Amino acid sequence: MKPLNGIKVIDLTHMLAGPYAGMVIADLGAEVVKIEPLLTGEMTRGLLKTDPNYSYKDFGAYFLTLNRNKKSVSLDLKSEEGLDVFYELVKSADVVLNNFSAGVVKKLKVDFESLKSINPKIITCSITGFGETGPHSSRPAYDQIVQAYSGGMSITGPDVNTPTRAGIPIGDLGSGLYSVIGILSALLSREQTNKGQHIDISLLDVQISLLTYMATMQTLSDIDPEPIGNAHFVHVPYNSFTTQNGFVVIAVITDAFWQALLDVINVDTLRDPKFSKSVDRLKNQEFIESELNKILATKPSEYWIKKLNEAKVPCAPINKFSEALADEQVIHRNMIVDVEHPDGGAVRMPGNPVKMSFTSDSYYTPPPHLGAHTEEVLKKWGNYNEDQIRDLIEKNVIQSVN
Repeated sequence: MKPLNGIKVIDLTHMLAGPYAGMVIADLGAEVVKIEPLLTGEMTRGLLKTDPNYSYKDFGAYFLTLNRNKKSVSLDLKSEEGLDVFYELVKSADVVLNNFSAGVVKKLKVDFESLKSINPKIITCSITGFGETGPHSSRPAYDQIVQAYSGGMSITGPDVNTPTRAGIPIGDLGSGLYSVIGILSALLSREQTNKGQHIDISLLDVQISLLTYMATMQTLSDIDPEPIGNAHFVHVPYNSFTTQNGFVVIAVITDAFWQALLDVINVDTLRDPKFSKSVDRLKNQEFIESELNKILATKPSEYWIKKLNEAKVPCAPINKFSEALADEQVIHRNMIVDVEHPDGGAVRMPGNPVKMSFTSDSYYTPPPHLGAHTEEVLKKWGNYNEDQIRDLIEKNVIQSVN
């Protein structure tokens, strides 16, 4: 049993932010039905599908990862009959999720006002670049656009002349997670009020929220923060360092950790009492980090990680993906899972980080072929019979692989 068993979600999303939200909800047990255009399906079906390195049996890495545990219904949402079918499904749904550009949901007549007249308890969630209100609501945006616009890129990278985006698409992924938070909150609210509601998620809003205390520091001081690479603006040493065969990160945030570090590296020049307090180490950051790099470069990362862990000094190797995904802790936590392909075989991908003591079934169903569940969903959710379904197929309103 999974915690969201019984919750029905219609997924109208594409690319990353929306599909990621749908994936998280599906991993937690909701029945997520992906509504896709006829013939081509959602656009990520074609992304990387022919790449020899990043695809498996005509499914690219994007689609494989983001669409596990989902069902696929292929439907012409732009036709009158297709819209009627969609409305029938909405009657049985709890949530409708989309990440269309601002204004598209109204044009397609799948906005909250249209859907609540069909199902007063429906919850809708729209993910857009700049939100559904405000002077820039009509602007298109993708992850890197809002990373730049939000100021996040101005504090990322080695220096002020090299603004850098985060290595992972944090705007998209963060917006997906906030969408899940909003949906779960709306579901709980509905239990108390018996009413559905609309959720408006903006990639920009999420990026601004993720600035957290650094934004507050700017409003207090009127000073724009600048990028400092892997260092910290308060704690020293808190940075990446070069070893004999790679890189490690050391994070000394207390004076006790500093003393423990000194016992490991045993460098006389750093035992000077003037470095014993955090505020004084910050004043001498360049010297301290230079001395650490000298000693750490004399032995391999594995040696230092073992010694530092034994001394309880916070540290880590800077792993490549291949190293991180094979790590014993990652494997133990079931964070790399085998997800079956509908045509056989399996693909290894990140698992679900939400570990629950009671409702924690970790079973994953394969990402679906286009229209693989069209007939099943129309029968179960819309009470369509075989003749009605056959008629819709002949009229090219729906597509089914059955």
